Amino acid sequence: MTTHQFHPTILREYDIRGVFGETLDADDARAVGQAFATCVARAGGGRVVVGHDGRTSSPILLHALLEGVTAAGADAVRIELGPTPMLYYAAATLPGVAGGIMVTGSHNPPTHNGFKLVLGGKPFFGADIAGLGTMAAAGDWASGNGTIHGAEVMDAYVDRLLQALDGIDPARLANLAMAWDCGNGAAGPVVERLVARLPGRHRVLFGAVDGRFPNHHPDPTVERNLADLRAAVADDHLDGGVAFDGDADRIGAIDGTGRVLWADHMLMILAEDALARHPGARVLADVKTGQALFDRVAALGGEADMAPTGHSLMKARMHETGALLGAEMSGHLYIAEDWWGFDDGLYAALRLIAASARLGRSLTDLRGAVPDTFATPEVRRPVDDAHKFALVEAVRHRLEAEGAQVTAIDGVRVTTPDGWWLLRASNTEPAVVTRAESASAEGLARLEAEIEQYLHG
Repeated sequence: MTTHQFHPTILREYDIRGVFGETLDADDARAVGQAFATCVARAGGGRVVVGHDGRTSSPILLHALLEGVTAAGADAVRIELGPTPMLYYAAATLPGVAGGIMVTGSHNPPTHNGFKLVLGGKPFFGADIAGLGTMAAAGDWASGNGTIHGAEVMDAYVDRLLQALDGIDPARLANLAMAWDCGNGAAGPVVERLVARLPGRHRVLFGAVDGRFPNHHPDPTVERNLADLRAAVADDHLDGGVAFDGDADRIGAIDGTGRVLWADHMLMILAEDALARHPGARVLADVKTGQALFDRVAALGGEADMAPTGHSLMKARMHETGALLGAEMSGHLYIAEDWWGFDDGLYAALRLIAASARLGRSLTDLRGAVPDTFATPEVRRPVDDAHKFALVEAVRHRLEAEGAQVTAIDGVRVTTPDGWWLLRASNTEPAVVTRAESASAEGLARLEAEIEQYLHG
């Protein structure tokens, strides 16, 4: 009986991630494929779609992954190199497919890689991922001789993305002028096909896929990574620009003046557009989101709900609640109106363009309507895994005993007259995360002092 032990750090809450050649290798990929395909078979399915990004280690992991899937007796459908949301699209639309695995290191450094999984149209995470480790350690998996088939889905995916602009007066799109920063990630081939069919002027940055990411790190939520996008928008006098992470399930954006549209800003714009068609619809945002988003959704007549952080948790929550839209401050946007509710930076970009056209206001005007606040970035403070959750629980008990206004959906979010602050345990590393937001610099300073008081007092 064949068994396999994964490195203890790679089976994460939301996905599987490690450093290639150190904590993650081809044997791990083979075990992931065989264990996941066994789960698919036990759920009544027999076909698994598999995709990969452009990292230098991805072909090696892809080959081993396919070996594992077929060793479990499942048939594997291999699609072209492309972004993670294209894999999600394939899993949702290809006939007979019950699950999908994407080989991707997402926004992590070039030496990292991993896997994102979907089963039956829903994210595969948490206890499901832990179960793969248990299954592999026991050798509790199916065996057989599956087959491998190729499928080209990119053109169909691009066709479906472009439906986001259906029904919009072409005159409102004729003068569209945008920059698209692919960051040498997996978005490049799709973006090149998209812009070739879009009206207006478009400039594509770093569209060539290169897993070494030679121009800048592919994380659009870090403002310094938007420098090239800002320069392109300014040099070419464009309306704005969008940027994607390494596998394009996350998006960053700027307006025509170079101001950043963070995820909550983008969600406000999407909500204003969508709630006009769906009054009272539910909109989700994670616990790190600014209060202005929740206030704005309520003012637009929607139902704003706070949700735990994490792309798998958010997708599950979208399914559970029937939410129309959702977002995390990490740049994941979720759209269930005429889409499947999964995080897709490319579709989100087109929906931003559509919203601007339907609302008759530029991205610059829409960004200008968003109230500016004073906020910290996410601050990660090292705390070992054995103590990080206990630390957060101790702070929560103290706050509740003192009568503080606490939301405990994911860690503790504390509302005060100065604004709010958050303390939560990271699900991906030995750390706790803090963040705070206020209407004034003085208020933010008081919130930061309060965080220190509860952490160290």
